[in-house]
Amino acid sequence: MSNLVLELSKEEILLLRGTLKADPGKLPPGMIFRSKYQGVTISIYNSGKGMFQGTNNDKVAKELIGRNTPDSEPRMIMGSTQNKTINYNNYSCIGSDEAGSGDYFGPLTVCACYVSKENIAVLKALGVDDSKKLTDTKIVALAEQLVTFLPHSLLVLDNPKYNDRKALDWSQVKMKAVLHNECIKNVLQKIDVDTLDYIVIDQFTPRSTYERYAMGDVPLKNKTCYETKGESKSLAIAAASIISRYAFVKHMDALSKKYHTTILKGAGPKVDLAAAKLIVKHGIDVVDNITKKDFKNRDKALKLVKGYNRK
Repeated sequence: MSNLVLELSKEEILLLRGTLKADPGKLPPGMIFRSKYQGVTISIYNSGKGMFQGTNNDKVAKELIGRNTPDSEPRMIMGSTQNKTINYNNYSCIGSDEAGSGDYFGPLTVCACYVSKENIAVLKALGVDDSKKLTDTKIVALAEQLVTFLPHSLLVLDNPKYNDRKALDWSQVKMKAVLHNECIKNVLQKIDVDTLDYIVIDQFTPRSTYERYAMGDVPLKNKTCYETKGESKSLAIAAASIISRYAFVKHMDALSKKYHTTILKGAGPKVDLAAAKLIVKHGIDVVDNITKKDFKNRDKALKLVKGYNRK
């Protein structure tokens, strides 16, 4: 399905909402209006972006608001592999990435998503970029738009399950390999594989280790590439990164609300102190249930608690 994204003015949003009949169904988070007109689905988001999905979307946009897609072409980003250079954004790709792997608090989240070459311009228009450059607020706004039209799979390994795998001697690399592989297989079930050019994984381990740890068949090995700093080389990876980061951010927000304090991201000294305060208030068992127990932060936090108790 063809997609067109436009930055809408307040007047254009009011015009569309006044002209079109609203979809009575429940809207996804971040979407404020949805309607169908002449076979084209029109979605309006909190961000002020409007998406027109379907054949002749440009003609429908021109009819409804008097304009269509900008003439500018998407900028192609170079991506390199060990032996060749690929302009991934010239192709239809599945990208995969994860979030939470370096954070003491919170789960490990992994996402794979399919971005057709026709949707590259859409992602550029929405402002999809390396998630490390985006604020949490922007990530939430983008993810809530991306999940409405990109075929994707999101898996969340919560802290109890993470700690259970660690107790079974799984490394974090093995956990990530299994989750990435499962997400990719899930997305392959949602698309026409004949349209797929590449699978691009944000590289966290050598290919041989990934394939050994993935547990089960690694699909389409001949189409699979591993890229360091993949978010800057493939918009499919950038989109997957945003969705996985979104899931992590929402989980952390829920933890902060539950424990009536800001649950910090990362694994630095401030996190040690925050963990120590939670241990004092709730006990180590509660903290173990919302953290990755193998991180050194645990011992550092317990040491801080011990020092506090001596006073």
